[in-house]
Amino acid sequence: MSKVPMTTEGAQRLKAELHRLKTVERPAVIQAIAEARSHGDLSENADYDAAKERQGFIEGRIAEVEGKLVNAQVIDPSSLDVAHVVFGATVELADNDSGEHVSYQIVGDDEADIRHGKISVNSPIARALIGKGEGDTADVQAPAGVRSYEVLSIRYG
Repeated sequence: MSKVPMTTEGAQRLKAELHRLKTVERPAVIQAIAEARSHGDLSENADYDAAKERQGFIEGRIAEVEGKLVNAQVIDPSSLDVAHVVFGATVELADNDSGEHVSYQIVGDDEADIRHGKISVNSPIARALIGKGEGDTADVQAPAGVRSYEVLSIRYG
């Protein structure tokens, strides 16, 4: 499997989630299964069925997070010093039609959160911005048509 770019912040969040799943969630569900077993007949025990289902979800999520961390290419944006947009950059843009200013950080797929100004490196706007420098214009194919943005500033870290 190929490496997947991820910021150091994103990797830390995944590591914290993995730690919580292994040290809090997994032991709690094991305890819930043991308690449900103590109630007798498992064939009609809804608590047991729910706990087993929860255990399957937790184990699946642990495997998924471990896989993401193994395949992660962790990039520290603060260590980058380039004049054009690359993964990890925080870019301030001006919409050429409306004049509205927006700021986005280009992050990995799992870290993307538009409410916090983080967009996936695979999103149309990020793909249009990669390689652009300050003062350049990026044309983005949006559902409503082509949007044009001017790169006002690029910063890392």
